Parts: sequence; structure tokens; C-alpha cells
Amino acid sequence: MNEASLLPRTAAVIVAAGQGLRAGQPLPKQFALWRGKPVVRHSAEALAAAGIAPIVVAIPENAEELARAALDGVAGVILVTGGATRQQSVRLALEVLEHDAPDRVLIHDAARPLLSRPVIERLAAALADLPAAIPVLPVVDSLAHAAGATMGAPARREDLRRVQTPQAFRFAAILAAHRAWQGAPDAGDDAQVARAAGLEVALVEGDEALHKLTFATDFGPPAPIRVGIGYDVHRLADGEELWLCGVRIDHPRGLSGHSDADVAIHALVDAVLGALGQGDIGSHFPPSDPQWRGASSDRFLSHAVLLAAQAGYRIGNVDLTIVCEAPRIGPHREAMRARLAGLLGTEVEVVSVKATTTERLGFTGRGEGIAAQAVATLLGT
Repeated sequence: MNEASLLPRTAAVIVAAGQGLRAGQPLPKQFALWRGKPVVRHSAEALAAAGIAPIVVAIPENAEELARAALDGVAGVILVTGGATRQQSVRLALEVLEHDAPDRVLIHDAARPLLSRPVIERLAAALADLPAAIPVLPVVDSLAHAAGATMGAPARREDLRRVQTPQAFRFAAILAAHRAWQGAPDAGDDAQVARAAGLEVALVEGDEALHKLTFATDFGPPAPIRVGIGYDVHRLADGEELWLCGVRIDHPRGLSGHSDADVAIHALVDAVLGALGQGDIGSHFPPSDPQWRGASSDRFLSHAVLLAAQAGYRIGNVDLTIVCEAPRIGPHREAMRARLAGLLGTEVEVVSVKATTTERLGFTGRGEGIAAQAVATLLGT
């Protein structure tokens, strides 16, 4: 079955309008970082990669800035402010889709970030026969009804299933079901709304990886702090531009190297890579490769920061020392700090730029070159 027939005009709704307070995060859990990305972004990227569009994301009131930052660059995303309950949030999202109504819609909880393509395919296939389909898993533990603080009658686990999301529906049917919902103030999921409207719901195999992030322990213990040190040297030469910390400085001579020879950024890149155990700048951007000739060192630092994010780390702070007799660094220090903060994706307050001389000793003292030393601290996300 090809993709066009598997997913005919399929849209999605991601429910991300809750507060997620049990997760113990400093902001709603759907926007908290998990494995290097905001939780909601994992699902949105998986849906977009499957060719599903648009993707309507129901968010809390006054959370648009958080949501836009979390979903920046994901194709087909539409934001809508959710309602007081989950059911109301889903209905509002479905109403957004009605103008250009899709044939099918997947409704997914943002707190289930590991959404795999096979689950989507199984749900899509089931909709060929029934108006609704949900992923489920067997119950493996013994179950019993509670009679206060004591055990009541046993429950047959063979008759029960653990229900997951995304849940798939023919669009017109689930929109009508939500509009007609007359149940309790909220519904645990959209399959309940569908059943209340008389829709038959197919069961397909779920995925253990679709575990719902609920508690602080689901986000795992904080990763250990990591520290790296970087050091670099470039010689001064006539006819070259002088770049330090991504700032061009007017000076009679510049630094010579294969790239723009920004010795300060090179040291900082090595510090970040060292903290990650990812080698040095030369292993990622070899000087033998002609594509890096004259390249802006900004690209090297952005690459190192991306590697850190992919490994589940963010910049804690950086401390950079530039060693030279000239030029004077003081007049450029704040511009350097601001430029580095932008490249590192952090606040300027955690970026330190210092300068020193060697009292005219050595190659830096003789004005033959400039050296830089950097320390970078990485914090787990």
C-alpha cells in the first residue's frame, strides 16, 4: 500500500492544553525538554514526517510564545487555545479543521512523545473498515476491584486493554461526536466520545514506547554536569581580517588560518566538543577539506551546540580568555559576549570574555599571534 492510499487527506490534533503539574517541571510538561527537545515537538515531527497536515495543536491560554518556540520549523502546525477540559480542547481543534475538512484525523496526547510510523500505519489501515481505531496493549498484571482499603472481586485481565494515543477517526464522524457529547464534564479520551455517539472502534496493536510522561521520574534523573577545555593559537599576518568571538575588529593585521581563524571561537568549540567527548574541531571540520576555506567560525560553534542538544545538554556557562598584546579586547568585550550568547543560545550573563597578556614574553608577547583558552560547562536538559 503506498503512502497516498494509506493516509488520504489526513490531519492531526495534538492535545497540549494541560498544565502537566505532576511532572515536576518548571513549565508545563508538554513544553519541557525531554531528550533534547520540547516534549510536544517529538510528536509533531513524527506526524509531519508521515505526511500528515495540518497539525492543530491545542495549547493552554497565554502559552502561544512557548508553543511557537517549541514547534518552530515544524511544517503544517496551527495553534489553537484549548478549553477547560480535554474534550473541549479537542472539539475546538476539530472545529479549526472543518473549513477544509480532511477525510481522517489522528488525535494524539503531546505527553506521548515516541510516536512510531508503524502505529500510524496500523491505525490508518483500520479506518478502511470502521470509523474509529485506537492503539491498545494487553494488561499483564493481575487486576482487582478495590473495596475501600481491601481487595474486592478480581477483574479478568483478558477482557481489558491499556489504551494509548494517537486515536484515529473519520473526520466527519468524530467532529459530530464531539459536538453531541453530553457525558461527564470531561472524557478520558476520544474513543469514549466516539462510543457515546454509537461509533464502533477498532483495536490495533499499540507500542510500549508510547508511554505517557506523567511524573518527574519520567523525565529521568538530571544528567551529570560536563566540563570541557579548549585551547587554540593562530598567527597574525598582513592582509588578513581579524575576527574574535564572531566580531570583526579593525586592526593592521589579522589571524591566518584555513577558515576565518577566529581563535576565540575555535577554543570554545573545542571546549564544548571536549565536554561531549566528541573529539576536536579538526575532526569535525578538517583543514584539508576545501569547503571550510575562509568559512565563518560561527558555523563551527553552532554545530557544537547542536551536538550538545542532541545529546541532551545545554550550555551552562562559558569562560573564555584571549591572550594577546594587541588589539585591546576591553572596548569589544560586550559585543563579543552578546555575539557568543546568540550563537550558544544562552543568556549573556553566563558568557565570560577576558583578556590578558604574557608581559611581552613568548610568541603572543612578541605580537606574532593570538592564543585563546576556553572552559565550557554543559547541563543536562
